[in-house]
Amino acid sequence: MNIENAQVQMRKGILEFCILHIISRGEVYASDMLDELTSARIMVVEGTLYPLLTRLKNAGLLDYKWVESSSGPPRKYYVLTDSGKQFLDAMQETWLELSDSVHTVIKRTAEVQENSSSTPS
Repeated sequence: MNIENAQVQMRKGILEFCILHIISRGEVYASDMLDELTSARIMVVEGTLYPLLTRLKNAGLLDYKWVESSSGPPRKYYVLTDSGKQFLDAMQETWLELSDSVHTVIKRTAEVQENSSSTPS
């Protein structure tokens, strides 16, 4: 089993959730999303982000508007639709449940390991 592949799969699973959270704050430009994800150490490239944004738009979860730019071509700013807000709320609930469950399992593993190391052989 390849650890890098497992790590990539874990990150892919939460990327959509993180992107929807970023967009939920208000209109946002794609490069600003990339910057925030990178600063949060969620490595993503344009070649991953733009197809995901298109898929989310096609699913009716987000929309965009063009805004003129004084320093170049117009920019596309993304916003959540009402369906996107409901979807994010459901994802948030699932994330909190999963996070709590995973934390419980990890904590129990640490307790078992601690008890087995303190028990004389």
